[in-house]
Amino acid sequence: MKFSLLFFGLLCVCVSVSYSTNPIQTFVIPHSHMDVGWVYTVQESMHAYAANVYTTVVEELTRVKSHRFIVVEQEFFRLWWDTTASQWHKTQVRQLVQEERLEFVIGGQVMHDEAVTDIDDAILQLTEGHGFLYETFGVRPRFSWHVDPFGASATTPVLFALAGFDAHLISRIDYDLKDEMQKNKRLQFVWRGSSSLGEAQEMFTHTMDQYSYCTPSYLPFSNKSGFYWNGVAVFPDPPKDGVYPNMSLPVTKDTLEPYAQTMVTNIKQRAQWLQTSYVLWPWGCDKQFYNASVQFTNMDMLMNYINQRSKEFGVTVQYATVKDYFQALYQSNMSWEVRGSQDFLPYSTEQFQAWTGFYASRNVLKGVARRASSLSHAAESLFVRYRIKYPDGPVQKEWAMSKLKAIRWAVSEVQHHDGITGTESPKVADMYMDHLMQGMMGVQELLAAMFLLPQNPGIPINSLSPDNTELSKDLEQHIIVYNPLAWNVTTYINISVKYPMALVFDDNGNAVPAQIQTSAESADDYDLFIVVELGGLQYRKYSIQFPQSKCNIGTTCGLTYIARVVNFKRRHVSEWKKKGRLLLPVLNDCYVLLFDQETNLLHSIKLRHEKMTVKIQQDFWEYKANGDVHAGPISDNYVFTVNDTVPGYKSVSMQIIPGKIISEIRQYFYREESDKNHTYSVVTRVPLGFSDKLLCQRLDQSYEVGPLLVNREAVLRTTTSLTNNKTIYTDNNGYQMMKREYKKYTNNTLSRNYYPMVRGAYIGDDNSRLVLLSERAHGVASLSQGQIEVMLHRRLWNNQEWNLGYNLTLNDSSVVRPVLWMMVGSPAAMTSIYQRAALQLQHRPVVLAIDKPEKPWRRRERKNGPTVQPVVLPQNLHLQYFSIPGWSYNPKHAQHLQDLNFGEEKAAKSDFDWVLLRIAHLYEKGEDPALSQPTTINLKEVMQGIGEIKEVQERSLTGTWNITDLQRWRWRTTEKGENTESTSSFRGVTEDFTVTISPKEIRTFLLYFK
Repeated sequence: MKFSLLFFGLLCVCVSVSYSTNPIQTFVIPHSHMDVGWVYTVQESMHAYAANVYTTVVEELTRVKSHRFIVVEQEFFRLWWDTTASQWHKTQVRQLVQEERLEFVIGGQVMHDEAVTDIDDAILQLTEGHGFLYETFGVRPRFSWHVDPFGASATTPVLFALAGFDAHLISRIDYDLKDEMQKNKRLQFVWRGSSSLGEAQEMFTHTMDQYSYCTPSYLPFSNKSGFYWNGVAVFPDPPKDGVYPNMSLPVTKDTLEPYAQTMVTNIKQRAQWLQTSYVLWPWGCDKQFYNASVQFTNMDMLMNYINQRSKEFGVTVQYATVKDYFQALYQSNMSWEVRGSQDFLPYSTEQFQAWTGFYASRNVLKGVARRASSLSHAAESLFVRYRIKYPDGPVQKEWAMSKLKAIRWAVSEVQHHDGITGTESPKVADMYMDHLMQGMMGVQELLAAMFLLPQNPGIPINSLSPDNTELSKDLEQHIIVYNPLAWNVTTYINISVKYPMALVFDDNGNAVPAQIQTSAESADDYDLFIVVELGGLQYRKYSIQFPQSKCNIGTTCGLTYIARVVNFKRRHVSEWKKKGRLLLPVLNDCYVLLFDQETNLLHSIKLRHEKMTVKIQQDFWEYKANGDVHAGPISDNYVFTVNDTVPGYKSVSMQIIPGKIISEIRQYFYREESDKNHTYSVVTRVPLGFSDKLLCQRLDQSYEVGPLLVNREAVLRTTTSLTNNKTIYTDNNGYQMMKREYKKYTNNTLSRNYYPMVRGAYIGDDNSRLVLLSERAHGVASLSQGQIEVMLHRRLWNNQEWNLGYNLTLNDSSVVRPVLWMMVGSPAAMTSIYQRAALQLQHRPVVLAIDKPEKPWRRRERKNGPTVQPVVLPQNLHLQYFSIPGWSYNPKHAQHLQDLNFGEEKAAKSDFDWVLLRIAHLYEKGEDPALSQPTTINLKEVMQGIGEIKEVQERSLTGTWNITDLQRWRWRTTEKGENTESTSSFRGVTEDFTVTISPKEIRTFLLYFK
């Protein structure tokens, strides 16, 4: 996304600096920034310009040997390769890649956002792109080009290191910090993004200067932009005459010297901000090089002119790839400063331009994206189990893989830095949503096929049929429940039913505890809560009977409790007087929640084990946004600018449903006292009678927010008695927690203290900690003592010409329904469970209804309990990914290259036999006395519930490197000596398939089952 090209262009000023006698060596890197979305859909961009970029670039690089180009995001390239490229173009691409003149950098499906993307999805999109590149060309990217995400996460360099990268490149960081780094020549450093992994996964990082990734366009001798000779892309159709708007003045005899002076001046300005005489000069910007011929023809003349006068100018210029630049730096043998695990979030471009609004923009899209990711995660592991047990069907493997690849593509695509961020136009948001929904529908078809077709994994549905001989009129329904986590789980599921009573039985035929009550969402439905006990990666079948005989509310029939709704008087804020006198307790084994009957708000929570009380109140507030650029700073898709804050309600009603499995508190918040319909609601579920410590300590809160008034930004504000000094801890992409101390700024302090919350955040003091966990990204802040607020929804409109022109306003009138889990306890207790709780929220059991309520089935099937064995990891290890990638390449690199050389269409035969396994250690060094220890497991024993392992290879993060072959550059730092090439720090897998995983490690393996 391009935001301020002209602004940066105007910064081009003449500087007076003394240089050494050695000329500045300038690496001109041709590139096109091609957003997978943002303003235009992928299909519109392919038609208007993207396909022409690759077609004309390949032709130009073939024509002139000195030309170079970098390819960044794979989605457009893959579409071009599959739908547009001729056989000649494909042959030339292979040659150019082999000669390292066409370079793939990053190599992911997209350039993913770094603030609101979950680590699993960041890895998925990287794996998808790397798999395509490796199977097609045998190449594995070694460098990044993360120039446009809005802030830089410390998790990203760790992931790139694990994928085998040698250097990382970023751009968008706080304007004032970048200015300071330029002045002090600290734009380049070695980044140790994880405090636990430290030096082992450090990454050399180059920060782009104030001109970012676009060529400065200001020409002092022309009123046109410079260096963009092909002009600006036109939508929807390319102009038939080839004449585009804003084409730069061509390089001629008359313009050659002024062009050279402009370019050299800019190079020298940039050189003064660097420690070496090597300057990276990005040539390109958004939607460039769709006519590579006119671009290179003009630049060839200009560069030749400068090089012929290099002594006079003190500068040399050369076309380069990212590797060329970083290799020159590496070979300079400089010592570089080390940066710790702090990140570059949040991001501001000006005093009143804090890019913290997008943390909450398009909440619905953020939720669907994560839901699709979780469903994909579950389907992948189920297909592994199915494929190993039934290698010959009946579910056709190619059909199944097409469903999995479709959802991988959709989930990868939306991670784009103008996708999951919510900063795209409405039609692009619709495109992402369509792809995600289609992907989820395909996966649902796959799940149904695996469970319902004959010879399915152990559930003989075909042996049952409706029993027409029985006189009973009772109806019966069957569901399958799958636990996608590799831990044993006891929890409850909630399904919506049409009948006021239900009895539930497991696959042993035993009655299962359940609870039924009127639905919180629909007056015509009932919520049925069922206790489920599931092993790791295990599914079980449950039958639900709907008896016609009546049971009384507030009684138990069988093992099902019929819960009764207790209504409380609606309370108007204007009538609140003294508070805290009439407290109503709702309790379980861990907590006593006290609700104030005079306000209908939560008052406090008693911690029963710790024998202490934390005052907690939760309510909704709204920030009023300015929509008139003439009246002051605005809020938009990207930016959050505070104007005024008002309560989001004037009255509150409450219902409490005491239960046996859960007690439920429903609170409804009304914007006006006279409103019949609420604007906000929160449903809090308190688990009862569970021995599981994690389940006991989680309070499941489902929210409903909206529709909002225009130019309002809605937050959930949780005010406590904790003494946190406005310090909050937020997660970096769900991988690690970052301490965020409150900072004061001259302007815009509140907005600049907002941070992304991907999986969770917490505040606390020496005695207690309050944790909030999320199943989608939000913005979060602690702006007052003991307070944590979460931005849940935004609805904005403004009259800024740029926003209106691209339809980038955020007039989001939707109702959003996010879920948060709240936990309160001692710091030690919370530390031991919040990581697993966050994953249990993200990967809740998958419920598949395999029929509709109908007459009972004949009992021909045997009631013999679960039909699959569990896969269980220790509590501090997480099975992050378990999948059959379906790649068509040989895992042995030399053999794969030989296969490619023998013929482009030849594919390895083992593409369905290899399983990709990724295991993550959840804890930091020293975080927990027991759980932070290195953990040893035997993969053969862990996986025996799936099948018998024959072979294990440890691989790089995205699976394309055998870890024994991977050697990364180790850069010289102020803390260590010479540059070296380092092999993996991982200790590998023993002959008996034993592996030891240390804190925060993510280990990737290829498994071959017998």
